[in-house]
Parts: sequence; C-alpha cells; structure tokens
Amino acid sequence: MNAELPPVAPDVVAAAVESLTSRLRKKLDAAIEGYAALPVGTEGAVRRVRCGEDAEVVLTPGPSGTVTDAGQAVCSCLLAPRCLHRAAVLGACPVADAETLVETEPGAATATNADADATNADAANANANAGNAVAEDAVPVSSESVVPPAEGEPSSGRAGSEPSPPTGAQIAAARGLWTAAAAVLGAGVPAAGAVPQAELLRAAHTARLAGLHRAEAAALRVVRGLRGARARHDGHRLADLVAALSELLLTSGLLAQAEPDGSLLGTARRAYRPGGSLRVRGVCREPVLSATGYGGVVTHVVGDDGRWFSVADVKPGGVARARGAGTATVMIGSGGLDHAQLARGGLLIAGATLSPEGRLGAGKGVRATPVAGLPWASGPLGALFARPLEEIVADRLGGAPGVDPEQAEQRARELVGCDLVVAGTADGQLIAREIRAGRPDDEGVLIRLAPANGHPDLAHTANFRQLAARPGLRLRVIGRLEPERAATLRPLAVAPLPDTGATLRLPAGWGGHADLGYDRLEGAHFPPSEELPAVTALTEPPPDPLAEAPLWRLRRLVEVAVSGGRRAAAEPARDGDRGGAGAALRRAGFRTAADLATGLAAEADRRSRDVFGRTGEADPDAYARAWLAAAVYLTGAERALIQATWRPGPATDARPTAEPVR
Repeated sequence: MNAELPPVAPDVVAAAVESLTSRLRKKLDAAIEGYAALPVGTEGAVRRVRCGEDAEVVLTPGPSGTVTDAGQAVCSCLLAPRCLHRAAVLGACPVADAETLVETEPGAATATNADADATNADAANANANAGNAVAEDAVPVSSESVVPPAEGEPSSGRAGSEPSPPTGAQIAAARGLWTAAAAVLGAGVPAAGAVPQAELLRAAHTARLAGLHRAEAAALRVVRGLRGARARHDGHRLADLVAALSELLLTSGLLAQAEPDGSLLGTARRAYRPGGSLRVRGVCREPVLSATGYGGVVTHVVGDDGRWFSVADVKPGGVARARGAGTATVMIGSGGLDHAQLARGGLLIAGATLSPEGRLGAGKGVRATPVAGLPWASGPLGALFARPLEEIVADRLGGAPGVDPEQAEQRARELVGCDLVVAGTADGQLIAREIRAGRPDDEGVLIRLAPANGHPDLAHTANFRQLAARPGLRLRVIGRLEPERAATLRPLAVAPLPDTGATLRLPAGWGGHADLGYDRLEGAHFPPSEELPAVTALTEPPPDPLAEAPLWRLRRLVEVAVSGGRRAAAEPARDGDRGGAGAALRRAGFRTAADLATGLAAEADRRSRDVFGRTGEADPDAYARAWLAAAVYLTGAERALIQATWRPGPATDARPTAEPVR
C-alpha cells in the first residue's frame, strides 16, 4: 500500500477487480506491488499516478477525503475503466473504514479529525505493545470507555431487548462472508492476493448494506492484515490477522445459522455526537508515539458520573512533538488550559461533542471553563482504587467467545487503579505486589510492571529505574492491563499512597501525581531509604503458566494454517505427528487442545475421491469449521491462564477450571 494515496471504499475496489478479464487478474498482484512504489503527484486533494507513457490514474476523493464512487478514479488509457492500471492503483490504496464514510464532528475539519483519530488510536496500540510497530492503516482501537448509545441509535445486545433472528438478507450476506473468508483461509497468505481480497471486500460491502456492521469491520481487518502480511510490513502481526479471521468466521457463521443475538449485528458508528454539558476532572497524560511518524498526547479525564473521556492532540512530528504536546494548549472551547494543567485540573464544558470512544471534540459550538481538579482519593476516582485487581481482571478479560472483539479490546484497555508496593526486579522486570486492605503485603498478587512506551526520549524508562531502585516503596498507580501477558500492568501515572510515609513526596505543583511519560522522578521525590520497609528479595519473576503450557503447539498450527494455507496445516497429519504436539498437549492435561489439533490437521489433509479414485475438491466449509474450533478454544484457554495469574496465591499450577467448549 501507498500511504500517500487516499482511502478507497471497499465496493469501489471490488468493482474494479471484478471488471478485469481473467488474463488481467493474473497480473494484478504484480501490478499492485509495482504501482505502490510509484511517485504520487498532488494537486490539492487530487492524486495522480503515472503508470506508463500513455496511462495516468487520477483519484479525486470526496469531501471526506475518501474515494467513495467509481467515477472518482479515472485512467487515461484506452481500456479504461476496465483496465489494469486503475484496478492496481485502487488496490494500492488503503481500505476506508466505515467511520470515514459518515459525518464528522460538527464544525471541525474532516481530514484533520480523521487523521488525528486514526493516528491517536494507532499510536496508543503501539504504546501498549512496548514500541511494537503497527500497520499504518490499522483499525483504530481506543483506550477509553464506550459511550452509551444516544436515544434513537441501535442498541444491539442491550439488557432487556428481545433478541430477534437476522433477516433473510442478513443471512445471505453472512453466508457470502463465510464463503469468502473460508476461501481466504484455505488459500493462506501467499495465495490470498488481490482477487480473493476483492471478493471479501465485495462481501463486506454487502454485509454493510444488510446492517452487519460487526462482520463488515472484521472483514476489513482481515483484508488489511492480508495486505500487511503480503507486503511484509514491519507493523504486521500474524496474531492480529488470526484474531480477525477467527472473528469473521465466528460472526458470519453464527449469523448464517440465524443466531438470534443482536450483538452479532453490531452498530453503525458515527464520528461525533452531541454530549450536552459535562464537568470533567483531569487524571493523567499519556504520550502518543506512532511508528508512522505521528506524535502527541492524550489526556485522560473522568466525568462526575464516573465515565472516562479523553482529549487528544496528535499530529505529524514523532517523539519531538510527543514531548512538546504535553504542555500544548488544549483546543477545546476557550478553556485556555494546556494538557499539563488539564491533567491536574478540570473543565466545565457546554455543548460537548463526543466520539463513540469517549474522545472530546473541539467543534465551534463547544465552550469550556477551567475548574479545579480533584485528588485521586476523592470524587469518582476514589472508587477506582476500591476494587481488587482480581475482580477488575475478571470483569475486563472474562468475555465469552462471541463478544465483539473491538468492544472487548476497548473494555480491556480502560484505565485501572490499584495500590502497589515495589517488590524489586527479576530477570530485568520490575515486580510489584498488590496491597489490599485486611491482608498482609506478602499475600498480594505479584505483578509485572512494563513501561507504556520504551522510547529513550520519553520519561517512562528513567522513572522505572528510579522505582526499581527502591524496594518497599508504596504507590497508588493508574495504568492499563496487558491482556496478552501474565499479570502485567503498564502504569501511566503514580501518586503517593495515603497514610504512609514510605511513599512518594511530590512537589505541590504536580497536583498530587506524576505522569510517568512526562514528569521525571528524582531522588528528592522519594523517602529516605531507612524509611522504606524491608521486603523479601526476589530470586525469579512470578510464574507464567501461559509460557510454561504447551498451548504454543496449537497456536503454531492455527497460525501456520493462516500464513501457509491448507497444505501447510496438513503437514502434521502427513508425517504422523512426528513433532509430538498431540502427545505433549495430552500429557499437560490439554486433551481438548490435542483433539482439536489432530482434527484440524486431518481435515486439512482430507480430500474426496470419485468412483474412479480420482482426488476431488476439498471441502472449504468443513476445514474452516475445524480451524475456527481450534482458534476459539485457543483464545479461551490462553485468556483463562492469564486470568489465573491475577489471583492471589501461587500460580504455578494455574490452568482453566474447565476447558472451553468446542
């Protein structure tokens, strides 16, 4: 893909590919790869790509900055519009999200909001993964809480609503998605080129028209994942593609069977909507640093009713801008605050506009007045530290297999609060123990603390060194759970723990807390070493049952099936499982995992034969069902093992209390 090209609606790409002859389709993948590297001419919003002496493709995006109509992509060659040049250039463009095709925040610039929102979410994911790069066109996943639907909006899956089965059009659209997704799974990444992707994009467009918004979003994530894998993009993660394909097959499969679950349909999201009057109090700042060259800050605030919101300022500029944005002016109304002041103060907002993820907009009709902040121990934040981490993790990570992954991820990334005592370091990891009222300190959960961003120009790493040098220090922490790692928390800010002297001593101007990405802790901010209580020295990090369990064998098979296709998944069945994956899983007690691995390999190798013994076509549906069963089980088993590490007591034998149902 070429980031200089505008996003293109899925149906436009699909129609361009479908109009090609079979001879031209065979050349499409090579043409996309070549045209993606060509220079792009810019004339305002118009983009021009010269594909040869007599061919130039001109893209004229609409007001949203997206090519939404076939007439907005024109080629000058004689075969246009059914030409290879036009289809290849459209194939090199990023795939547009559904959100870019709807209205944006009232009174705000369309392109600016779209870029800021996408890069903010993209960089937040990069921070959460400790500097791992993310794809430039990754689907935005916000770290803030979901804003309840406004009156008159769809409320799929809400309590008290009667579930109704999908309509005939929705069932037909779901079957089309299942067929396209099963074909992609059988082909694998090497063979899932532009033509299979176009079929999936066409099915996604049909799903959108039928109101299957959740399945459409999953299909677009699969296409982006395939493109990233085939282009060997630095930010591509095979695990993300596996998760997106599993979600697409699960959702479309249930809908195709007329499952009466409103949450399977999803909802069409709008960019911004009126939020009325709000009083928000600052909590902390988080530096944003994207692998695509964007930098900025997200300031997290909380309303008087306990709802989380955020104020973002993300623009091109990298780490230098991420550092400077921490004291940049907040562009909401006429508040006149910078982000550092907002994180320690508050705003009274009239005419607020909100994104579905809780992002506060800066439209022309928004008015804001600065108000005093509140300490973490009072107001809506006080309740944040009342619940033990075990309960919070069970609430955030305990979703069923059919839960919308975007909502589940968003829920898991909501900020959490806890009281910790620094236990020391082990194998280069900072370890802390949860402090709970009525329990000795040595009975709390051992937690790995990881920097939210490891860039050396940000303050996270330096602050972690200061904390690691003071075992016995007691802290009040606000951070984000790491849902894919055993008992891991990424702190964003710390504050003194009340009623103890063995805690931080912060300057009065810091408003009672330190933002770990911006404020640098010094020796004067800590109590003398003699005032820190002695703690038991750590000889090794806490147990990690997920790393010790042989489930990686099943994960490897599930991922190989996607990266290599059906033939690669059939190898264990052809060599008689010489690797011993099934035996290792059974010895560890994962009998269901062993059966699923064996069944997946056998189904991948299965071929029908006619009366003359000739090999026939493989059944893509049966293979897709076998792969989906293994993927769903794997997700549930890994999540159960991670949840077990957040429970007090030894976790060496932590396993799911019951294996996930196939």
